[in-house]
Amino acid sequence: MRRTQERQLTVLHLVQPVDGGVARVVTDLVRAQAGAGLRPVVACPPGSPLALGAAAAGAEVRGWSATRAPGPRLAGEVAAARRIVRASRPHVVHAHSAKAGLAGRIAVRGRVPTVFQPHAWSFEAVGGRTAELALGWERFGARWADHILCVSESERRTGQEAGIAARWSVIHNGIDLDRFRPGDPTVRAEARACLPLLEGVASDAPLVVCVGRLTRQKGQDVLLRAWRRMAVPGARLVLVGDGPDRSGLEESAPPGVLFTGACEDVRPWIHAADVLVLPSRWEGMALAPLEAMACGRAVVMTDVNGARESLPPGHEEHCLVPPEDPGALAAALTALLTDPDLREAVSHRALRHTRAAFDVRRTAEAVAGLYEELVGMSCPTTPTTRKRTER
Repeated sequence: MRRTQERQLTVLHLVQPVDGGVARVVTDLVRAQAGAGLRPVVACPPGSPLALGAAAAGAEVRGWSATRAPGPRLAGEVAAARRIVRASRPHVVHAHSAKAGLAGRIAVRGRVPTVFQPHAWSFEAVGGRTAELALGWERFGARWADHILCVSESERRTGQEAGIAARWSVIHNGIDLDRFRPGDPTVRAEARACLPLLEGVASDAPLVVCVGRLTRQKGQDVLLRAWRRMAVPGARLVLVGDGPDRSGLEESAPPGVLFTGACEDVRPWIHAADVLVLPSRWEGMALAPLEAMACGRAVVMTDVNGARESLPPGHEEHCLVPPEDPGALAAALTALLTDPDLREAVSHRALRHTRAAFDVRRTAEAVAGLYEELVGMSCPTTPTTRKRTER
């Protein structure tokens, strides 16, 4: 989708949070968009991992000092978002996750074609009155999104069943298959040898890796309970990432569990692993399992939104367990660690499936097609500006 400069489609990505899976999705997306001739602009907190990654990927980055959660600063964040929209003059505003979706839709109110991408629903993350308020906002705010873009059919169904009336699009997450690729037969040993945290761990020790922000969403507390039930001699579990729950997880961790802290490049850990696990309580469609499968690794996931759509058909028996079920999680991990033939078969089929179905370039093309549907194929030189929508 190459365009001359004067007909360049400008998309403003308004983003908070700025680390973890959302940041990787946005960075990969803007890299593909810049390469395809679009003008991606990313508004996010300055100096953040996303700001640095998006700039390196070819995006124009504008500072937007927003926090992760709604609060007393929201009015100022909305005003700042409005100023960024005026300055960048986008054809499309693409708001990512609940906070940016809240601030962005209030700031724009339908005056510019708007895509909201929840990356997992906010009302699933909380309970009680807070969940009611979050759902109430999502139902109301849908009027200010031309499309709600979900990364899985199950995420869309969750929104529909919760009473959110919207124009829906579903485009699966994609990953950079040039970065996440299988190595030769020596890659596992080489990866383990280059990771200082594994010094002193036997080179053939069964190794389970969990990649994700250390938060309640990702369910590492459930994984630690499952690990206490494991009876695989010499096995190690590595939690790759950082987050607000780290200190509590470290205090409760049984023997055999290691913590990496913040990790800029997770690929060595994926290559070092025998199995990657993601015990999430909720998701839209998680990236880490896709990245692991694209590298030829077996995965175990909880049966949350996007999980079944990530796996090859027939892998549910070995790779999918109920959320918050440490017994089932321990059993699935034990089966894959103790049966090399099963693990190899699962890994090979997952590799073929992921590399065929989850190329980020295909994702970016589909997203660009959605943008063009919203602004019209003529791609005017001045951004589309519309009367405030009241639908």
